[in-house]
Amino acid sequence: MSLPLAGLRIGLVTASASRLGGGVFEVVAIQAGLIRALGGEAVVFALADRHSAEDAHRFAGSELVLCPVSGPAQFGYAPRLLPKLLAADLDCLHLHGIWMYPSRAATRWQKATGRRYLISTHGMLDPNTTRRRVWKKWLGRLAYERASWRAASGFHALTATEAANIRRETGVEPRAVIPNVGPEPGPAPHPPRAPLVVFLGRIHAIKNLDALVEGWVQARLPASARLVIAGWGEAAEVARLAAQIAAAGPSVSFIGPDYGTAKQALLESARFIVLTSHSEGMPMAVLEGWAAGTPAILTRSCNLPEAFAAGAALVCGASPEEIAQALEVALGLDDAAWLAMAQAAQGLARGPFSAASVAARWAA
Repeated sequence: MSLPLAGLRIGLVTASASRLGGGVFEVVAIQAGLIRALGGEAVVFALADRHSAEDAHRFAGSELVLCPVSGPAQFGYAPRLLPKLLAADLDCLHLHGIWMYPSRAATRWQKATGRRYLISTHGMLDPNTTRRRVWKKWLGRLAYERASWRAASGFHALTATEAANIRRETGVEPRAVIPNVGPEPGPAPHPPRAPLVVFLGRIHAIKNLDALVEGWVQARLPASARLVIAGWGEAAEVARLAAQIAAAGPSVSFIGPDYGTAKQALLESARFIVLTSHSEGMPMAVLEGWAAGTPAILTRSCNLPEAFAAGAALVCGASPEEIAQALEVALGLDDAAWLAMAQAAQGLARGPFSAASVAARWAA
């Protein structure tokens, strides 16, 4: 029996093929592996950055094409990207993420080749995102995004909410709603775990970390409770958060970015992973936590309703008071109740968010 993507060369183009790309980088690395498992050839195109060479091993088995950026990094103009796309003899191209030069290069590739072109917006059409830097989004639509959307054979959405956002912004019904893939689950979790709550991700206003830290300070928690924030961001955002954490006392710490085995160890030791965001596409850090047997505390804006239905997450609001209440409930659970949540989290990692489940949907 032949594999469903046998003989196809599929291009994946993204702004960053390194840890600086955050969750989108993880998604692209995983998707390249899925394409190979389904018999296809994955060719990954990305803008070069300071961690590209260090993280290239994540694309072992696939071609990786890195293109230097000329001019402002926020736009990511890479003059070599289009020639590299055209020379690759791709059967189709999949754009991961929008609002940067790869959208323009992908559109020109489609116009030149007439071949299939798919866009995954990764939450970048959420109203909370499009309301930020409004004039830049307006200019992006005018200069290249609307042309890219017209050229696309279809859109992919991670969730039903994202599908609605794509429909509202572009007037196009997404062709597929397929979630991200989480890692393979690790060993079954065993209580007790210390009352450690972890945030992993970008340090940005949309993550609502100010309210998280304020809510932590307000909450009535066990004396040994700790909040660890691990992430990266622009210097001004990080400095502002660090000042707030310093005033919050010793139970809160910021450890900077955490990768590889250090990140895995942090997730496996945490009692909960927390994400109090105003907007998300589909947060990879939560899926990584589930694989480690770590349940979550999430706002509904994280777009993971399956988590609440399965009992793998507790819902919280976005205000400090609501976050404090959710933290008190979470760290007030006994070991039996926590273990049931942890097992439900790993059940999602083995089920709808597993590589086998998602690969079958992509193949279709």
